[in-house]
Amino acid sequence: MSSVLNYFGYAKPSPTLEEPPPLKKSPVRALPAPWYTSREMYECERRAIFSRKWLFITHRNRLQEPGDFLRYTVAGFDFIITLDRNHTVNALHNVCRHRAYSVVEQKQGRTKILACRYHGWSYGLDGRLAKAPNYQELDGFDKTQNGLFPIHVHIDTNGFIWVNMDSRKEKPEVSWEDDFENVDKQERFQQFKFDDYVLDHSYELEGGYNWKILADNFNECYHCKTTHPDVPNFLTIDSADVDVKDGHMQHDHASTPEQRAQGFNVNSTYYFPNASMSISPHFMMIQKFLPDGPTNSAMHYEVYRNKNSGEEEFSKIADTYARVMSEDKVLCSIAQKNINAGVFINGQLHPKAEKGPLYFQNSVRKVITEHYHREKAAGHEIWPARQQLPSNAFISQEDLEICEGLACGTQKEELMW
Repeated sequence: MSSVLNYFGYAKPSPTLEEPPPLKKSPVRALPAPWYTSREMYECERRAIFSRKWLFITHRNRLQEPGDFLRYTVAGFDFIITLDRNHTVNALHNVCRHRAYSVVEQKQGRTKILACRYHGWSYGLDGRLAKAPNYQELDGFDKTQNGLFPIHVHIDTNGFIWVNMDSRKEKPEVSWEDDFENVDKQERFQQFKFDDYVLDHSYELEGGYNWKILADNFNECYHCKTTHPDVPNFLTIDSADVDVKDGHMQHDHASTPEQRAQGFNVNSTYYFPNASMSISPHFMMIQKFLPDGPTNSAMHYEVYRNKNSGEEEFSKIADTYARVMSEDKVLCSIAQKNINAGVFINGQLHPKAEKGPLYFQNSVRKVITEHYHREKAAGHEIWPARQQLPSNAFISQEDLEICEGLACGTQKEELMW
C-alpha cells in the first residue's frame, strides 16, 4: 500500500530527528491516449483483465425459480447465468460445444433446457449435455466431455453474483479473496437488508467511447458542479471522497442530515474492473461498463427498489440517477471524440479530486503490464478464458500448433516479441 500512496503523492516521510517539510501533492499523468483507442490494447485487456479477473454481475434475487436465466456480454464474452433444479447458480459460456452456436438468444427468461437451434444439441440448466442427435451411435463419444463450458461463480455475503472465466485450472489463478476479501462486509452495509431489494427495471445506454473513460468519469466528482445540477440533492460535492482498497473503491458521498432524511444517503462501491453498486434506503443500482471494442461500450443498469418503500420515495432517487447517467454519456462521447482526433496525449490528474481515476488507471496499468511481460516471456498470447483440449485430441493439438506457427489471427511483427 505504501507504494500506491507514494504514487498518488500521499505518503508521509519517515520521522527523523529533524522532521523534513511535508510532501506536496502534485498532479500525476493519466494513461496515454492510445490506451483508449488501440485495438491491440483492447484485445490485451480481454486477455489480461476480463478473462482472468472476477467480474461483479448481478444479484441472486433475479433468479427465483429453476430455469430462470440471465444473459450478458462483456468484452465479447457471451455467457449466461442459470438457476438449476437444485437451486444452484451456474455460469456458462453461451457457446454450443458442437458448432459454436448460441444456446440462449434472449437477454433473460425461463426455460427447462438450453437448446441450440443449429443442430439440436441440448443441455441441462447446469450445462451438462442432455441430447446430441445421431451421436449416441458413435464409438468414443463421451457426453460428459461435451457439456457447455463452465464459468467460476462466487456469491458473496450480500447475495451478489460474481464470475471468473479463467479455465486453465479447477480454481481460478486469482481467487475472489485475493482482490475482494471482506468487500461485502463493509460496516456501512450493515444498515441494509439486501434481500429486500427487488428488480424494478433494467436498461442500457450505448455509445462510442472506451470503457475506461466511463470508469474514469464515474470515480470522480470533479466534473459534478459543471455537469450535474441534480447531484447536490444527494451528496455534498466538496466533501465527496473515495477510499481506495484492494480491488475496489468505496465512495463517501458525505450526505447531510437533511439528505439522509429523504433517503439520499447513497453508499457506492466501484468493483474493478467495470462495475459499481450504489445502495440507499429506497433504491439500489448495479452499473456495468460493457466493452464492445476499443471505442465502443454500453452502460448497463439494473435498478432495484426496496419492497418496503413507496413509489415517491423510490422514484425521487431513481429518476435523479437516471438523469445523471445520461449526462455522463455526453461527457464520455465528447472525450472519446477528441481522443480519436489524435492530438491529445494525456492530462495531469489531481491527486485528491481525481484520486479514484488515478487508482483505477494504476490498477489497469499494473494488470496489463504484468500480463504483457508474461506473454513476452512465453512468446505467445495467453488467453485464460480459452478452453483446454482433451488430452486425447492429438490431431486438434497439431492443428493448433500449425496455426501458431503461421501466427493465425495475429501478425508476429505486431507482437514485437
